[in-house]
Amino acid sequence: MSIILNNMKIAWIGGLDRNERALEEVAEAAGHKLLFHCGDVRGRGADELRGVVKRSDVVVVVTSVNSHGGVLFAKKAAQQAGRPVLISRSGSSSMLEQLLAELPRVA
Repeated sequence: MSIILNNMKIAWIGGLDRNERALEEVAEAAGHKLLFHCGDVRGRGADELRGVVKRSDVVVVVTSVNSHGGVLFAKKAAQQAGRPVLISRSGSSSMLEQLLAELPRVA
């Protein structure tokens, strides 16, 4: 499965809400759009997560600040939607910069 390298919609699953704007800025500076979901799958969270994944081109799942259930749910939703998944231990904007820099080698 290939990853689109220009004008991607990146689903960022997990991480802290307070980092959302910084992540969006990094994605926008690289010509992409970030779709953030905190990873909470309680209540409507599961449906919202599925929607974010379906609207994306690639899914990044953050493990350090995400429940085990949230990680598994995000991976399964991405698989069902046919989206490539990247796993990241960190949810920082510098990690997003690093992932974006490495994508041409991944694809």
